[in-house]
Amino acid sequence: MHSNRTLLRAATQAAHARLDTVFSRYDLACPAGYRRFLLAQAAVVPSLEAALDGALDGAGARRVLPDWPERRRSAALLADLATLGVARPPALRAPAPGGPGWVLGALYVLEGSRLGAKMLRRRVMSGGDVLCCAATAYLTHEPGSASWPDFLAVLQTSPHAADLDTMVLGACDIFALFEQAACSPDHEEVSAHAESG
Repeated sequence: MHSNRTLLRAATQAAHARLDTVFSRYDLACPAGYRRFLLAQAAVVPSLEAALDGALDGAGARRVLPDWPERRRSAALLADLATLGVARPPALRAPAPGGPGWVLGALYVLEGSRLGAKMLRRRVMSGGDVLCCAATAYLTHEPGSASWPDFLAVLQTSPHAADLDTMVLGACDIFALFEQAACSPDHEEVSAHAESG
């Protein structure tokens, strides 16, 4: 029997791969590239987190993930922009949250995005820019030492995960939202390798 994580990952593989391809063009060792990465994130994360706060008839995402408030990263992201002296970008409109299954799928994308954060931070630090190196609160934010395993436990045991189709819809909606932000000409940064290739 496959875990809910395995089923969700398989069903969203194409959407995830498209997003990874777009973000891989951002050169995080370059200050301009890192600023544009943060701007793309900031076009999505604060408005999405606010939407999830008000989801499920006002009960919020904590209805499906009890420690949701500790997992929110908007403040860290906006602090990084402030450190860099970059204004908050216009928000992309987050999809209206559906039922609990949709919210769980959306949270799968947000929580999964933490997994590569250490590697991304290493790229930023390798550039040696003092301000960029100081502006990594978003990439280092952790609500707890077992945040991803704890989320996977919820994903596996939550009764809301029984509706796989709705979970997949929620996850794909959020992958698409991040892809839209990453493809925006206001945020896109093509690496020197991509330019020369």
